[in-house]
Amino acid sequence: MLGKRSLYGESTLNHTCQLEANPATVDSCCVETFGGLILATQFWDTYTGLESQGQLLPQNSWTLHGLWPDACNGSYTQYCDVNRQYDPRPSPKTTTGPNGTLHAVPPYTGPPVSTFLETLGKLDLLSYMNTYWINRGSPNTDFWAHEFSKHGTCYSTFDVPCYGPAYVPHEDVVDFFQTAIAYYMGLPTFDWLEAAGIVPSNSTTYTLSQVQGALQAKFGAVPYVGCSGPRYNGTATGGGNSTDRGNTVIDEVWYYHYVYGRPQNGRAVPVDASVNGLSTSSCATSEGALHYYERTPGSERVV
Repeated sequence: MLGKRSLYGESTLNHTCQLEANPATVDSCCVETFGGLILATQFWDTYTGLESQGQLLPQNSWTLHGLWPDACNGSYTQYCDVNRQYDPRPSPKTTTGPNGTLHAVPPYTGPPVSTFLETLGKLDLLSYMNTYWINRGSPNTDFWAHEFSKHGTCYSTFDVPCYGPAYVPHEDVVDFFQTAIAYYMGLPTFDWLEAAGIVPSNSTTYTLSQVQGALQAKFGAVPYVGCSGPRYNGTATGGGNSTDRGNTVIDEVWYYHYVYGRPQNGRAVPVDASVNGLSTSSCATSEGALHYYERTPGSERVV
């Protein structure tokens, strides 16, 4: 049964991963095989839309988005194992897995992934996720399910056979959540920006080089900074600048890593987002073009 769930042809024997990989006989349970880059991604949202239900953002902290396995050229697969598809609203609804086969991605209609954590006794983990891994517009559990189903299933090291003959249902899902959180905890974006005098404001604006420079100084490599909102050359301030088409509202950071062995082990090396010619930002580059907005009143909780 487990063998049929294998994406990468691993055996269902125990994988102790005690020996360094031999390049000629790589154990894809012990060394991340599909992706060459691991992206630890975070959001800066200003509201959740579900404040009345108690779904709030953590004060003085960015929130966890995900942990993504990319190929070294920046490409990626998604929803790689429809047998482990827990996303109620998959996007996209079709996908190409690592074997090149196009699959439909059916919506998940079972119990929420929070029940997986409860069954395995991970109540402290569940509490942490409800504090720092926050969705906007839908329940947190939908977001967690989306991140595992779209990205977590595409890692070789989280594949079901890697857990051996004593595999417990859904421990791969919980392992992915724990690993994503471990990376997130080592990347305190809010604190790094605050130390450089960059704090949320509805009046002060910032420059992309300031933001990336502050994060690079702490992380050790240039992260990708994502922006949404109006394009700078469409704003009143930048209307005369026809060349700067970057967006103007800071809302995301992606930290790129090369990983030795299993991502679960945390042996990661920071690498510039520009590796192999990849983009480093969707933001405007003009002086003072970026807004890092304050959270909406009533959208935060003290943590």
